[in-house]
Amino acid sequence: MDPRAIVDPLALSRQIQSSYHNRSLGLVNDHEVRLSIMTEAFAWHLHPYSDEAFLAVEGGLIIEFGDRSVELAPGEILIVPKGVLHRTRPVGARSVNLTFEKADAATVFGDTPPATDG
Repeated sequence: MDPRAIVDPLALSRQIQSSYHNRSLGLVNDHEVRLSIMTEAFAWHLHPYSDEAFLAVEGGLIIEFGDRSVELAPGEILIVPKGVLHRTRPVGARSVNLTFEKADAATVFGDTPPATDG
């Protein structure tokens, strides 16, 4: 993709009909901007060496942790620190969001964390 090209994430998302789609939109220094479209939950995972930022674009996004869930409305952003086990799922039928993380970020899949007493 031409780094000088205008990218419209919502227009791109309308072309995707699969239940999960994640693709790179480009690099910013050593970080990657990704478009994620989902209709179902993604697996529990963590990134051992990279924080991950989520920006909800359409439909909202729930980010689950072992002890709580956070719901992002379109336009809201949340940063998950490196090493924190989490999973994402759509609010409603479909979510469109942008993620930002190191381009070479490793993903380690894990089990559902035990709930903690607050």
